[in-house]
Amino acid sequence: MLNMNGFNVWPFLILVLGIALLLTLILKYKINTFVTLIVVSIVVAFALGMNPAGIADAIKNGIGGTLGELVVVFGFGSMIGRLVSDSGGSYRIAKTLIDKFGKKRLQWAVAFASFIIGISLLFEVGLVVLIPIVFTIALEAEVPLLYLGIPMATALSAAQGFLPPQPSPTAVSNILGAPLGMVLIYGIIVAIPAMIVAGPIFTKFAQKYVPTAFKITKKLDALGEVKQFKLEETPSFGLSILTSLMAVIFMVVTTLITMVVNDGKQVYGGVIGDANWKTLTSAAQHGYLLHPTFFQKMIAFLGNPLIAMVIALLFALWSMGRHSGRTMAEVNGSLSDAVKSIANLLLVIGGGAAFKGVLTSGGISTAIASAFSHSSMSPILFAWLIAVIIRVSVGSATVAGMTAAGIVAPIVAAQSSVNPVFVVLAIGAGSLAASHVNDAGFWMFKEFFDLDVKETLKTWTVLETLISVTGLIVIMILATFIH
Repeated sequence: MLNMNGFNVWPFLILVLGIALLLTLILKYKINTFVTLIVVSIVVAFALGMNPAGIADAIKNGIGGTLGELVVVFGFGSMIGRLVSDSGGSYRIAKTLIDKFGKKRLQWAVAFASFIIGISLLFEVGLVVLIPIVFTIALEAEVPLLYLGIPMATALSAAQGFLPPQPSPTAVSNILGAPLGMVLIYGIIVAIPAMIVAGPIFTKFAQKYVPTAFKITKKLDALGEVKQFKLEETPSFGLSILTSLMAVIFMVVTTLITMVVNDGKQVYGGVIGDANWKTLTSAAQHGYLLHPTFFQKMIAFLGNPLIAMVIALLFALWSMGRHSGRTMAEVNGSLSDAVKSIANLLLVIGGGAAFKGVLTSGGISTAIASAFSHSSMSPILFAWLIAVIIRVSVGSATVAGMTAAGIVAPIVAAQSSVNPVFVVLAIGAGSLAASHVNDAGFWMFKEFFDLDVKETLKTWTVLETLISVTGLIVIMILATFIH
């Protein structure tokens, strides 16, 4: 093993070489991305010294842990988007927004609408729900998709990193003992400047140094070609918006009830009688409501992304189907096209998840925790740096946030002068930095916006880093004046 003053360099060297191999095979030799991700995952697993008998399980668990319910969410979300698009609903939404805001303010309208939606939606879900609408707006306004896509993705990502009830900031808040309400309030203050810098402002620079990414296209592989419509033949604006955002509405209502009625606690989904003492204690410590009422249980049920998407699709089958004068044959055609359009996307995301699974099982996050367990740096800056390192190494924002929280928790507990709210937000900022090939979000952005790997690194990776750095700067300024 390579050691420097007791520090094991080997895992980090393997990580760098693995990423270099991955990029070489994809960029230079043009090997299929999914195949490359799986093959490199196996090579890296052997290099990290993993038990050969457990490599397949690490890959399988990585894919399953990331996709899981997202298969249904992605599939149904794509179907809803295709139904709204094929019926003319997306065209109606796009035309209405363009007429109301004008081309000059479209970026800001998309950014703040996406930010509001992103408070309650997972990043992946928000992207699936919004991309068909944003694509149609871009077509109608005759602007490049990425011109609106960067502000949209930035808003969703900022909400994911800083704002409860998103999973990572909520869990980190519980670990560090930070009040969720204060994290939400200060999180909004931090997220908005980060969203503006990495969204509309960054887009102006990106157009100059990545001009090939800002192309006007009438077709995306993930969506298919958007049809042309006469406005009077399309569904109403209200019905089109309701259909597109029904899942969002369910999740927003659940979020509000969770914050107000449940005091920020999630409803425990297990059976109390079948759970052991340690399981229940852990659930209670992580902010779960162990004895919910029937009303609270039903709200949690309806607000679950999977259930919300199922209900939304059933509604879309009616509103964008029979109600809009389309036959079941036409509706089924839209559903089939939607499934075909996301097949490659799911494979690529699964491959990225496999790579992440190997890195996690191979002990990369553990090695980082060991290397930086003793530091005299400012807790806020230290928390951000640890989260950045784990994010770059493992790819998962959630893993980065949870691991960083575990490392800095004793420091926060020992220093009463440190406001845990700002440490939570610093971890959130760090967990977003430098997304690259080991992050499923990287591949989603690439596929949805029809980019190559170089263009994705120059746009997505940069905007994520801008959110992180801008967020840290705002946090440090707030921490200077508020204790």
